Amino acid sequence: MKNKIGNIVIVAFVILNIVVWFVFPPEYDGSDTFARRYAGEVLGSTVIILMSCSLFLTTRPAWAEPFFGGLDKMYIAHRRVSTSAFLLLFVHLLTVPISVTDLRLGNYLAMIAFTGIVSIVLITLAPRIAFLSKLTGNTYEGWKNLHRYIGIFFIIGFIHALTVKSLHALVAISWVQIFFIIGTVSYLYTEIFGRFFKKYLPYTVEAVNHPNNSTTEVVLRAKKDSIRKQRAGQFLFVRFPQEKILSEAHPFTISSAPHEDVLRVTVKACGDYTRHLFGNLKTGMDAVVEGAYGLFDYKTGGEKQIWVAGGIGVTPFLAFVRDMKGGLNHDVDLYYTVRHREESIFVEEIESAAQKNPRLKAYIRYSSTDGSLTIEEILKNAGGNIRGHHVYMCGPLPMVQAFEKKFSESGVSAANIHYEEFNFR
Repeated sequence: MKNKIGNIVIVAFVILNIVVWFVFPPEYDGSDTFARRYAGEVLGSTVIILMSCSLFLTTRPAWAEPFFGGLDKMYIAHRRVSTSAFLLLFVHLLTVPISVTDLRLGNYLAMIAFTGIVSIVLITLAPRIAFLSKLTGNTYEGWKNLHRYIGIFFIIGFIHALTVKSLHALVAISWVQIFFIIGTVSYLYTEIFGRFFKKYLPYTVEAVNHPNNSTTEVVLRAKKDSIRKQRAGQFLFVRFPQEKILSEAHPFTISSAPHEDVLRVTVKACGDYTRHLFGNLKTGMDAVVEGAYGLFDYKTGGEKQIWVAGGIGVTPFLAFVRDMKGGLNHDVDLYYTVRHREESIFVEEIESAAQKNPRLKAYIRYSSTDGSLTIEEILKNAGGNIRGHHVYMCGPLPMVQAFEKKFSESGVSAANIHYEEFNFR
């Protein structure tokens, strides 16, 4: 229940906003458009509250993770809240009476804010719309740079609310101003002030290794302060400011153990950013690190566990294995599947850990020769009954979704199935 509190609070804010407007209604001004203006103000204030919550979530507050179920779930909440605000913005526009002869500043600001927010949100919801994708160069970095402007349009939208002919509702308007302050402070913290609160820490690239012909292991050493205490299975955001293409922060799972004096991330070259990293990252380059984040932690699970890793999704399990320190307090079946043998990484290390830890059984599968991993094989190795097992999965989303369904059908409760979604866009 704790991991749902964050979403419940956001819904409660929306409901409370409606209650405030009805308990402290605006003064009736006798106009024919009063009802539409009243409804429009309620809708507009709801949009401000939702956008404020969305901007707050982009600050990535680590203390809030448990109340959403992890940073990945916070991003899901961010998308849902932003989408809700986007849809209500259209309803607000259709509800309020618009006069083409009213030349107030607020009306012009409304159109600027509306156009800006709609453009940015549309690109997020439908990134393949041709004329919109040109604004971003059809790249993640371009989208991220454009997305930074949404806070400016949020501020313009609120100024619009103060400069149009609005109804007199002191209590309700004062209540909404609290959320405007929260949203504005969150935006300024994300874009400007976060660097002054040790949110972003300087590191140096100590080594760049290539365990195969498509994967990079980056070893990072702190220049001064290290990131806050981490747990195996968490991830961080890292950027390399000396390389233009690599200067945008990207999330990567930490593949080193928490007790190591360096950070290691293991990255597969599967996009423009990661391919450039594979070919151009050099030892000695600067890095800026933020983290660690995530609640993907096998130590919180039950005694019997199943770990399923697909491709580069093995990285959190590498951290798990490296964190064992010669002992394991759980019975674990680890399945690591890749298409071809040459795509695998650190197999010898995994098998060595299994030899040293009798409670860890490692199953390495090359689907091109061994066939795809099946739930039947997992059930057989687990003795035929996995109802009480905890399942941890990381890999391609279709694989994770397919196995989630199979595990559920085999009697594993939803609360015992753990995975993280890294589609932060």
